[in-house]
Amino acid sequence: MSKVLILGGTAWLGRELARQAAARGDEVVCLARGAGGGVPAGAQLIKADRERPDAYDQVAATDWDLVIDVSRQPGQVRGAVRAMAERAGHWVFVSTCSVYADHSRPGVDESDGLLPALEGDVARVEQYGEGKVACEQACLDALGDRVVLARVGLIGGGGDESDRFGYWPGRFARDAGPVLVPDAADQTTQTIDVGDLAAWLLLAGDERLSGPYNVLGEEVPFGEVLELARAAAGFAGEVVPAPGEWLQEQGVEPWMGPRSLPLWLPGADYAGFMSRSVERAVADGLTRRPPAETVEQALAEERERGLDRDRKAGLTPAEEQELLAALG
Repeated sequence: MSKVLILGGTAWLGRELARQAAARGDEVVCLARGAGGGVPAGAQLIKADRERPDAYDQVAATDWDLVIDVSRQPGQVRGAVRAMAERAGHWVFVSTCSVYADHSRPGVDESDGLLPALEGDVARVEQYGEGKVACEQACLDALGDRVVLARVGLIGGGGDESDRFGYWPGRFARDAGPVLVPDAADQTTQTIDVGDLAAWLLLAGDERLSGPYNVLGEEVPFGEVLELARAAAGFAGEVVPAPGEWLQEQGVEPWMGPRSLPLWLPGADYAGFMSRSVERAVADGLTRRPPAETVEQALAEERERGLDRDRKAGLTPAEEQELLAALG
């Protein structure tokens, strides 16, 4: 049995990490404000605000076999390693593939160049990549070869409240009317199931792996993702592809957010964003379930949360109807 400290643990990935660690018999403590909800059965929640200087007082005197941090704020990560680096047997930092400076080349590995590190302690949304670079550097400076830097891409599966991956199975299940999709069937996607990601992060800590790893899903064409979503929902209606340039002229955003078509990522500058090499992680134990399972889990989550709810990402029914009418 290991003593595992998760800095987080009440929201999506952190909660799945806590659930899996507790299920295998680890002693699991989650340090969080608790704003994301409770912790899974078998885990203990210690409430703390990581913006405060005393955030780690309740855990800094304990020896931990593994510490896992999911923060995107450099100040929080610097504070954590300053307080607990000497108490951690190993450390896993959940980073992002947004740390890379160039996303245009498919198949690139962890040696690719990074963005400049953010100098401050607080990263704005538009500084996400630079902030994570600063977090990585703080971990490396304090922990050396005792830290794994897990560079993650899009996550899917159950528990996702971002509404990105779940938009498509949810849309196909919502009604039988025509579904507007981008004409981008050959675009590569690379979504990892949250359960597979959490399992590998725990494995990486157990095996004392170190350094950067791209931890991503299998490469699946966008058209295949749409077909999996359609099949899972049992949709038999019309699928209407629209040119990407036309969609953008109509104010439809790619990737995420309101009035968007999630997972769609046009442009040569992003040709490699969801086509990065995962060879290193696979060689060190990463396993990934069939994409159909992730789609089915996402659909179950969509049904549970309500197919007609307001969404953080995607098109509203009215927006979709408006665009279909304009497309003709």
